[in-house]
Amino acid sequence: MKRIGLIGGLSPESTLYYYSEYIRQSREVLGDNRYPEMIVYSINFGEFLSSDWEGRWRILSNAVRSLERAGAEILAIASNTPHKVLPELRKITDLEFVSIIDAVAEKAKEEGYRKLLLTGTKTTMIEDFYRRELEEKGFEVIIPDEVDEIHEIIFQDLVFGRLDRKERLVEIINGYDADAVILGCTELPLAVKEGDVKMGVIDSAKEHVRAILRKALE
Repeated sequence: MKRIGLIGGLSPESTLYYYSEYIRQSREVLGDNRYPEMIVYSINFGEFLSSDWEGRWRILSNAVRSLERAGAEILAIASNTPHKVLPELRKITDLEFVSIIDAVAEKAKEEGYRKLLLTGTKTTMIEDFYRRELEEKGFEVIIPDEVDEIHEIIFQDLVFGRLDRKERLVEIINGYDADAVILGCTELPLAVKEGDVKMGVIDSAKEHVRAILRKALE
């Protein structure tokens, strides 16, 4: 089994979700008390948020090098938005990165979803890195009009574990015609579950953990 290096802290709440999913899925696949080794590098989320993308790049590249030194054999980022700079991060390491966007696309393909509603942070929704990769794989991607409101709910509520506006998130999602909604921020699955909305749900964090675990077991 390959040792996993996970860049977390983006936010701490989503990293907790990743770890609990990692334990749950490992038990399903391997049985009780057997898990691939994992090293979690939890960044300073406040520093990350207050930095520009050059500063964020430095934070993430430092995390990559630290995980390399610690003995990681594969890498992953426990967050959607930092995948904006994943192509650049791949250039500074020989270790394989497991992409959350690839994991989302694989789940959509398995389920036969073609038309996808992308929800996440403002960066994830309005910049083209996420949408472009999915479109290149043959999917139609819808960006909701409520970009600012979804972003606000994530950073004012969900990163602190508050679910006060869960019903509003469900209302926004149900306002669109799509085969499935991508919960493209790793805090969103804390609020929206399968069955909450009228369409399929792709939990990006859950699918990412599945892909990470599969790669670790190769």
